[in-house]
Amino acid sequence: MPVAAKPSPAKPAATTPQVPAAAPRVTSTTLSGISITAVTFDSRSHRLVVADQPGGAGSQWPDAQAAAASRRGIAAVNGGFFTPEGGPLGLVIAGGKRAGSMNRASSLGAGLFVDDGSPALVRRESGGTGGELLQSGPFLVENGRAIPGLSPESSTARTFLGWDGGNGWFIARSGPCSLADLAKALDGAKIGGIFCHVVLNLDGGRSSDLWAGSSLVGGPISQRPFWNKPVRNFLVLLPR
Repeated sequence: MPVAAKPSPAKPAATTPQVPAAAPRVTSTTLSGISITAVTFDSRSHRLVVADQPGGAGSQWPDAQAAAASRRGIAAVNGGFFTPEGGPLGLVIAGGKRAGSMNRASSLGAGLFVDDGSPALVRRESGGTGGELLQSGPFLVENGRAIPGLSPESSTARTFLGWDGGNGWFIARSGPCSLADLAKALDGAKIGGIFCHVVLNLDGGRSSDLWAGSSLVGGPISQRPFWNKPVRNFLVLLPR
């Protein structure tokens, strides 16, 4: 009686090697004549938290460096817009504490940075109920393309938050430019190797404040002119 052949062992499925998380670093570039300084990071190893001041702009921290120090952070950037009275112009959730309310009327609240375990940049229509949240706007880039119809006026410093749709993120400050020109410069671009899949504008002009400590490659840096005004909140970069 013939002996049945033994089945060959199944071959393991091919897997894509996991690329290790890159260390946060400071990078500088020029896009379409606009100078940009950014801190890039991988959300698998680092995260952004919202540092908010319930007492109003400047009531606890005079600048991004001080806000970062309060959380033992390694970098920070100014956050969203605020009213003349110092209240947030939109919804903020910092450490589970809510302030303000959803801004549904203005482009300055078009987007949300949310992190309820998985950070993302989303439209305000998606909402947000927990974790860390900062409302700001307008969007500069979505799906890798510049948002049309942004203002070509008011050339000033800008700060913004970018995401490649995966683990790659950056916080950044630009030289003087309009929102429209910045969006066009970021269209299809990369900053420090991070593709500009979604980019959200933060409060710019005299609020623009980017700081990174000496532990980062390319640090330390502090980009806050002496004429800047105090702000309501910050995004602070922490190790996980």
